[in-house]
Amino acid sequence: MAEIILEWLSVHQTEVLGAILGIVYIFFSIRQNIFTWPTGLISSFLYVIVFFNAKLYADMGLQVYYVAISLYGWYFWMKGKKPDNSEHVPVRITTKNLRYLLIASSIILYVGILFILKNFTDSDVPYMDSLTTALSIVATWMLAKKYIEHWLIWIFVDAVSAGLYIYKQLWPTVILFAIYTVMAIFGYVEWRKDLLKKVEAIS
Repeated sequence: MAEIILEWLSVHQTEVLGAILGIVYIFFSIRQNIFTWPTGLISSFLYVIVFFNAKLYADMGLQVYYVAISLYGWYFWMKGKKPDNSEHVPVRITTKNLRYLLIASSIILYVGILFILKNFTDSDVPYMDSLTTALSIVATWMLAKKYIEHWLIWIFVDAVSAGLYIYKQLWPTVILFAIYTVMAIFGYVEWRKDLLKKVEAIS
Protein backbone atom coordinates (compact mmCIF):
# COMPACT_ATOMS: atom_id res chain seq x y z
CA MET A 1 0.00 0.00 0.00
CA ALA A 2 2.80 2.41 0.90
CA GLU A 3 4.51 1.67 -2.41
CA ILE A 4 1.32 2.47 -4.32
CA ILE A 5 0.94 5.77 -2.48
CA LEU A 6 4.58 6.71 -3.06
CA GLU A 7 4.30 5.82 -6.73
CA TRP A 8 1.15 7.92 -7.08
CA LEU A 9 2.81 10.86 -5.30
CA SER A 10 5.84 10.64 -7.57
CA VAL A 11 3.59 10.88 -10.63
CA HIS A 12 1.43 13.69 -9.21
CA GLN A 13 4.03 15.60 -7.20
CA THR A 14 3.46 18.87 -9.09
CA GLU A 15 -0.28 18.77 -8.36
CA VAL A 16 0.22 17.80 -4.71
CA LEU A 17 2.77 20.56 -4.10
CA GLY A 18 0.55 23.09 -5.86
CA ALA A 19 -2.41 22.01 -3.71
CA ILE A 20 -0.45 22.32 -0.47
CA LEU A 21 0.82 25.78 -1.40
CA GLY A 22 -2.72 26.71 -2.43
CA ILE A 23 -3.99 25.98 1.07
CA VAL A 24 -1.16 28.02 2.59
CA TYR A 25 -2.02 30.85 0.17
CA ILE A 26 -5.65 30.97 1.34
CA PHE A 27 -4.57 30.85 5.00
CA PHE A 28 -2.32 33.87 4.47
CA SER A 29 -5.12 35.61 2.57
CA ILE A 30 -7.57 35.17 5.44
CA ARG A 31 -4.95 36.61 7.81
CA GLN A 32 -4.31 39.51 5.39
CA ASN A 33 -0.66 38.48 5.39
CA ILE A 34 1.58 39.77 2.58
CA PHE A 35 3.01 36.26 2.11
CA THR A 36 -0.25 35.27 0.42
CA TRP A 37 1.14 36.70 -2.82
CA PRO A 38 4.52 34.93 -3.22
CA THR A 39 2.90 31.68 -2.06
CA GLY A 40 0.07 32.08 -4.54
CA LEU A 41 2.52 32.92 -7.31
CA ILE A 42 4.42 29.63 -6.88
CA SER A 43 1.19 27.61 -6.55
CA SER A 44 -0.18 29.16 -9.73
CA PHE A 45 2.98 28.40 -11.67
CA LEU A 46 2.71 24.74 -10.71
CA TYR A 47 -0.94 24.61 -11.71
CA VAL A 48 -0.15 25.98 -15.17
CA ILE A 49 1.53 22.62 -15.73
CA VAL A 50 -1.24 20.57 -14.07
CA PHE A 51 -4.09 22.15 -16.03
CA PHE A 52 -2.23 22.01 -19.34
CA ASN A 53 -1.84 18.27 -18.92
CA ALA A 54 -5.54 17.93 -17.99
CA LYS A 55 -6.62 19.99 -21.05
CA LEU A 56 -8.29 22.58 -18.80
CA TYR A 57 -6.99 25.41 -20.94
CA ALA A 58 -9.07 28.23 -19.47
CA ASP A 59 -7.93 27.22 -15.99
CA MET A 60 -4.36 27.08 -17.27
CA GLY A 61 -4.67 30.60 -18.67
CA LEU A 62 -6.18 31.68 -15.38
CA GLN A 63 -3.09 30.52 -13.53
CA VAL A 64 -0.93 32.65 -15.84
CA TYR A 65 -3.15 35.60 -14.90
CA TYR A 66 -2.75 34.66 -11.21
CA VAL A 67 1.01 34.94 -11.55
CA ALA A 68 0.62 38.48 -12.93
CA ILE A 69 -2.05 39.59 -10.43
CA SER A 70 0.03 38.17 -7.58
CA LEU A 71 2.76 40.65 -8.46
CA TYR A 72 0.20 43.48 -8.54
CA GLY A 73 -1.46 42.42 -5.28
CA TRP A 74 1.92 42.06 -3.60
CA TYR A 75 2.79 45.63 -4.60
CA PHE A 76 -0.62 47.08 -3.67
CA TRP A 77 -0.72 45.45 -0.24
CA MET A 78 2.75 46.86 0.49
CA LYS A 79 2.39 50.33 -1.06
CA GLY A 80 -1.36 51.01 -0.98
CA LYS A 81 -2.80 53.71 1.27
CA LYS A 82 -2.99 52.58 4.91
CA PRO A 83 -4.80 54.28 7.79
CA ASP A 84 -2.67 55.72 10.58
CA ASN A 85 -1.22 53.09 12.95
CA SER A 86 -2.20 50.23 10.60
CA GLU A 87 0.08 47.72 8.89
CA HIS A 88 -2.56 46.72 6.34
CA VAL A 89 -4.47 48.26 3.46
CA PRO A 90 -8.04 48.33 4.83
CA VAL A 91 -10.81 45.92 3.83
CA ARG A 92 -13.37 47.67 1.63
CA ILE A 93 -16.93 47.23 0.36
CA THR A 94 -17.73 47.60 -3.35
CA THR A 95 -19.81 50.56 -4.45
CA LYS A 96 -23.00 50.08 -6.51
CA ASN A 97 -21.32 51.36 -9.69
CA LEU A 98 -18.34 49.06 -9.17
CA ARG A 99 -20.67 46.07 -8.72
CA TYR A 100 -22.32 46.79 -12.06
CA LEU A 101 -18.91 47.10 -13.68
CA LEU A 102 -17.74 43.80 -12.16
CA ILE A 103 -20.89 42.00 -13.31
CA ALA A 104 -20.47 43.36 -16.84
CA SER A 105 -16.78 42.40 -16.83
CA SER A 106 -17.64 38.86 -15.71
CA ILE A 107 -20.17 38.44 -18.54
CA ILE A 108 -17.76 39.78 -21.17
CA LEU A 109 -14.96 37.54 -19.89
CA TYR A 110 -17.26 34.51 -19.85
CA VAL A 111 -18.43 35.03 -23.43
CA GLY A 112 -14.89 35.67 -24.66
CA ILE A 113 -13.36 32.67 -22.92
CA LEU A 114 -16.22 30.41 -24.02
CA PHE A 115 -15.74 31.47 -27.64
CA ILE A 116 -12.03 30.64 -27.47
CA LEU A 117 -12.55 27.26 -25.80
CA LYS A 118 -15.31 26.14 -28.17
CA ASN A 119 -13.54 27.22 -31.34
CA PHE A 120 -9.83 26.86 -30.69
CA THR A 121 -9.35 24.06 -28.14
CA ASP A 122 -10.42 20.47 -27.53
CA SER A 123 -11.91 21.29 -24.10
CA ASP A 124 -14.75 18.94 -23.16
CA VAL A 125 -16.10 21.26 -20.42
CA PRO A 126 -16.07 24.71 -22.07
CA TYR A 127 -19.11 26.18 -20.31
CA MET A 128 -18.13 25.40 -16.74
CA ASP A 129 -14.44 26.07 -17.38
CA SER A 130 -15.32 29.48 -18.84
CA LEU A 131 -17.65 30.36 -15.96
CA THR A 132 -15.22 29.54 -13.16
CA THR A 133 -12.36 31.22 -15.02
CA ALA A 134 -14.23 34.47 -15.67
CA LEU A 135 -15.41 34.75 -12.07
CA SER A 136 -11.96 33.86 -10.74
CA ILE A 137 -10.34 36.64 -12.76
CA VAL A 138 -12.73 39.17 -11.24
CA ALA A 139 -12.47 37.74 -7.70
CA THR A 140 -8.67 37.77 -7.70
CA TRP A 141 -8.59 41.43 -8.77
CA MET A 142 -11.03 42.15 -5.93
CA LEU A 143 -8.72 40.32 -3.50
CA ALA A 144 -5.78 42.43 -4.66
CA LYS A 145 -7.84 45.58 -3.97
CA LYS A 146 -9.20 44.08 -0.71
CA TYR A 147 -12.91 44.14 -1.52
CA ILE A 148 -14.63 41.81 0.94
CA GLU A 149 -17.19 40.50 -1.57
CA HIS A 150 -14.50 38.54 -3.37
CA TRP A 151 -14.96 35.82 -0.72
CA LEU A 152 -18.60 35.35 -1.75
CA ILE A 153 -17.55 34.78 -5.35
CA TRP A 154 -14.91 32.29 -4.23
CA ILE A 155 -17.43 30.27 -2.23
CA PHE A 156 -19.41 29.69 -5.43
CA VAL A 157 -16.41 29.22 -7.73
CA ASP A 158 -14.59 26.82 -5.42
CA ALA A 159 -17.66 24.61 -4.92
CA VAL A 160 -18.35 24.43 -8.67
CA SER A 161 -14.66 23.86 -9.42
CA ALA A 162 -14.53 20.93 -7.00
CA GLY A 163 -17.26 19.25 -9.03
CA LEU A 164 -15.41 19.97 -12.27
CA TYR A 165 -12.21 18.42 -10.95
CA ILE A 166 -14.09 15.33 -9.77
CA TYR A 167 -15.12 14.90 -13.40
CA LYS A 168 -11.48 15.30 -14.44
CA GLN A 169 -10.30 12.95 -11.63
CA LEU A 170 -7.81 15.49 -10.28
CA TRP A 171 -8.25 14.19 -6.74
CA PRO A 172 -5.68 16.31 -4.86
CA THR A 173 -7.24 19.34 -6.52
CA VAL A 174 -10.75 18.18 -5.58
CA ILE A 175 -9.64 18.06 -1.94
CA LEU A 176 -7.95 21.44 -2.34
CA PHE A 177 -11.09 23.12 -3.67
CA ALA A 178 -13.32 21.50 -1.06
CA ILE A 179 -10.99 23.01 1.54
CA TYR A 180 -10.99 26.29 -0.40
CA THR A 181 -14.79 26.42 -0.17
CA VAL A 182 -14.75 26.07 3.60
CA MET A 183 -11.85 28.51 3.95
CA ALA A 184 -13.63 31.07 1.75
CA ILE A 185 -16.60 31.00 4.13
CA PHE A 186 -14.22 31.44 7.05
CA GLY A 187 -12.35 34.19 5.18
CA TYR A 188 -15.54 36.17 4.61
CA VAL A 189 -16.45 35.91 8.30
CA GLU A 190 -12.98 37.05 9.40
CA TRP A 191 -12.76 39.96 6.96
CA ARG A 192 -16.27 41.05 7.95
CA LYS A 193 -15.22 41.12 11.61
CA ASP A 194 -12.24 43.28 10.68
CA LEU A 195 -14.45 45.59 8.61
CA LEU A 196 -16.97 45.99 11.43
CA LYS A 197 -14.19 46.83 13.90
CA LYS A 198 -13.03 49.65 11.64
CA VAL A 199 -16.59 50.96 11.24
CA GLU A 200 -17.08 50.92 15.02
CA ALA A 201 -13.75 52.69 15.55
CA ILE A 202 -14.78 55.47 13.16
CA SER A 203 -18.20 55.89 14.76
